[in-house]
Amino acid sequence: MPSVVTTAASGYAVVDVEATGSSSRRHRVVELALVLLDRDLEPEGEFTTLVDPQGPVGPTHIHGIEPAHLGGAPRFAGIAARLLTLLRGRVLVGHNVGCDRAFLAAEYARVGVRLPAVPEVCTMRLAADRHREHPVPYGLSLRACVQELGVTGWTPHTALGDARATAALFGHFVAQSRLAAGGAAGAGAAVLERQLLQAAGVHWPEAPGLLPAADALWKRRSNDSPRQSVPNVRNGSA
Repeated sequence: MPSVVTTAASGYAVVDVEATGSSSRRHRVVELALVLLDRDLEPEGEFTTLVDPQGPVGPTHIHGIEPAHLGGAPRFAGIAARLLTLLRGRVLVGHNVGCDRAFLAAEYARVGVRLPAVPEVCTMRLAADRHREHPVPYGLSLRACVQELGVTGWTPHTALGDARATAALFGHFVAQSRLAAGGAAGAGAAVLERQLLQAAGVHWPEAPGLLPAADALWKRRSNDSPRQSVPNVRNGSA
């Protein structure tokens, strides 16, 4: 039975996964990325890697990943322990975050770890709330939402590109909420603060059986532009 730990609130983990298909039960993660933000939404680092799905890569025409790209990529078990340390104590943010979480939970279940329920923020839902009276003409996809904001220079359907775009979208909605409250800590800020406190109280599993595999090297896409990366476990710690 894995032990559990409780960690102080540290901020947000903006997540995106690319997968071999649409079903978290039948399909596998082939790439994932996290953009880590502190509680004031300042960037703390990034984590991204291709993942060996141990089978077909799925819709290359969508995510652009071909089998040849996965040479040297770790299996999920090789990054699972390290990923837990990056997620611990953070609110999970994503565009349709429930889908990303479902894939992560399924991958952890395959290595015998139950991913705990954590507070979540869905930028797709925030966009829907914003446009309740005036629907977005091009829908609520991440591409449509960031284009509306004028965000440029990101590559859709890459995990890191999508995570960066989602982080920008999240920051915009938080700033918009503060502006609507006249610069004060309005209801939106109170909700986020409550979620940060809840994230601090989540009990996270410690899975000793994963630790020997946690030394796997992460493998980025060749076209990912590096920013402030979370160091590889062979080279240091976050």
